[in-house]
Amino acid sequence: MTSSVFITGATSGFGEACARRFAREGWSLIISGRREDRLQALAKELSSQTEVLPIVLDVRDRAAVTRAVDNLPAKFDKLTALINNAGLALGADPAQNCDLDDWDTMVDTNIKGLMYCTRLLLPRLIAQGRGASILNLGSVAGQWPYPGSHVYGATKAFVEQFSLSLRCDLQGTGVRVSNIEPGLCESEFSLVRFGGDQARYDKTYAGAEALQPEDIAETIWWMINQPAHININSLEIMPVSQAWAGFSVHRKE
Repeated sequence: MTSSVFITGATSGFGEACARRFAREGWSLIISGRREDRLQALAKELSSQTEVLPIVLDVRDRAAVTRAVDNLPAKFDKLTALINNAGLALGADPAQNCDLDDWDTMVDTNIKGLMYCTRLLLPRLIAQGRGASILNLGSVAGQWPYPGSHVYGATKAFVEQFSLSLRCDLQGTGVRVSNIEPGLCESEFSLVRFGGDQARYDKTYAGAEALQPEDIAETIWWMINQPAHININSLEIMPVSQAWAGFSVHRKE
């Protein structure tokens, strides 16, 4: 039976790179995203390699996620993998200057959207059983605070704890749960975070030799394709150029 993967946020960044990586191996793809034009273009491109089912979907909309899952073709009753990639950061200003709407959007997408997709697809993953995988996109921000990370970092800390707790609940089902935590990676993610400010985006990556979405997709491919008795609980990945800063100390003038 052909392996199948459901990828959220497949219209850019890690999600798009994962779709391409899994398509090369002949996995059937269910790809979702909010931007229909990009989604259809990707589906058309990859359909020459494998079966692709595109679903225009905003993971924040619980009713829409429910409809999407309920209407999946019978051939996807057993699902091999779920890649919970849809997520975003908005702004990097201090908490006291942030827009509460941005905070709501991050919580609704990074936490609630991941919850909806996971819970509604769990029966299909459990039906697949041994070797099925849930791969959640966390971040080093969930482990290591930095100025301006506030709610974004907190949502990724949720992803880590949710992943660990799922492992407990799914013991005995054969379903694996992994959390990958990327560091500095050059993608549209930062352009969204900075409100389309190209100059700020360019400055973020200048000379850094940052990770690329393809690096993360390759790592995710490896994690999901471990032997069925192996679970990669968590994997933190950063470019060599990035490290941890020392503790910040505010000093009086």
